[in-house]
Amino acid sequence: MVVQHGDLGDEYLPHCESELQAGREKGDPTEKELRVTLEDAELWRKFEHITNEMIVTKNGRRMFPVLKVSVSGLDPSSMYSFLLDFVPADGCRWKFVNGEWVAAGRAEGRSEGRGHGGIYIHPDSPNFGAHWMKAAVTFNKVKLTNKVNGGGQIMLNSLHKYEPQLHIVCVGSRHRLVSNVSFKETQFIAVTAYQNEEITALKIKYNPFAKAFLDAKERFDLVHVQSVRSSILSHFLSVALSSFGSA
Repeated sequence: MVVQHGDLGDEYLPHCESELQAGREKGDPTEKELRVTLEDAELWRKFEHITNEMIVTKNGRRMFPVLKVSVSGLDPSSMYSFLLDFVPADGCRWKFVNGEWVAAGRAEGRSEGRGHGGIYIHPDSPNFGAHWMKAAVTFNKVKLTNKVNGGGQIMLNSLHKYEPQLHIVCVGSRHRLVSNVSFKETQFIAVTAYQNEEITALKIKYNPFAKAFLDAKERFDLVHVQSVRSSILSHFLSVALSSFGSA
């Protein structure tokens, strides 16, 4: 579920709106041992090393790597919701020139503060702390779009750099923002098509869905080539037989 900026329809978001915008962290003795760890951090760093890119489309595209975190230190019996938004990592617009990303002027729209593209609410929200701590919290259904009012998707500007930001909210009679968490290695530039061939290669290497697509394409190409060869052979055989019959 994505709540657009300014949409107050969600039951707890209005109570957290000002805190999310300010980006303040609010602690509480209940969660004094809170720890949030990025899963697949080494994989993220491989992409960060060459500047990660994420595809945005009108219909929305899922992220890879997938954002996953493990959490400890929540109150097992308290209820929490997990929210995700994407904040601009800088005030620049970027372009890919001569094999590298370079700044190319000021960013469009909002260049700082909370992302304008909406807030993604994890579908398991709200849930007990015990639920969030028993396994990694995975944001595998987030879709990124470049379309305004993308219908339940996060809208981002192409050629701008973003950083995913996780918000943990304790919900109940008095909603409370427990923590804001972000990881520098998850930054990426939104693109409509991959610019860096190294990124394309990494996506294919580590993304099982990309591998399956590539394998299917290779199989299709092989079948197509074999079909063309068969048609050519049939044609020449037909011509040869016709020539032989008329001799």
